[in-house]
Amino acid sequence: MNHMSDKGVLRPKFIELLKRQSPADREAKSRQIADQLLALPAFQQAKTVLFYASLPGEVDTFAMIKQAIQLKKQVALPALERDQRKMIPTLTDSVDDLHLGAYGILEPKPANARTLSLDALDCVVVPGLAFDRSNNRLGRGAGYYDRFLSSLDERTRTVGLAFDFQIVDRLPVEPHDMRLHHIIAK
Repeated sequence: MNHMSDKGVLRPKFIELLKRQSPADREAKSRQIADQLLALPAFQQAKTVLFYASLPGEVDTFAMIKQAIQLKKQVALPALERDQRKMIPTLTDSVDDLHLGAYGILEPKPANARTLSLDALDCVVVPGLAFDRSNNRLGRGAGYYDRFLSSLDERTRTVGLAFDFQIVDRLPVEPHDMRLHHIIAK
């Protein structure tokens, strides 16, 4: 069985499901997911949290980012180095301080870039198109997160955010795929 093609079949399906969800449902569920994240010990104990800037249709992370900043946590977002295909955790003080980077994803402006080493991250909030009950994730296929997650310090906690329809029993998994510590789904 070719796992790569399985993933290729699954990706458009979940992208379609995300598009089909009503904005009202997305906002309501994103708020509930944010509440659960704020209640998670791995998040509460973290001094430095790496979030991601959500894309349209995904669990909305912008309210969570604002809350984390209000809680006086150090908040970072990934800046993508496309030529090296890697993510650089970069501190941000405000969601208003972002610009469109690679792949149309908002990221901190390079002019005031304050990058962090990976071992400075206590908690990493991870996007995914789908997750399974063993905490595996299906990403968008570029491989940035798998490479990034595999190089994190082992004490760094990883948390996936999802809507209930993004949770499946089992995803096709390859050796380089990284399991997460927690999945929050609503």
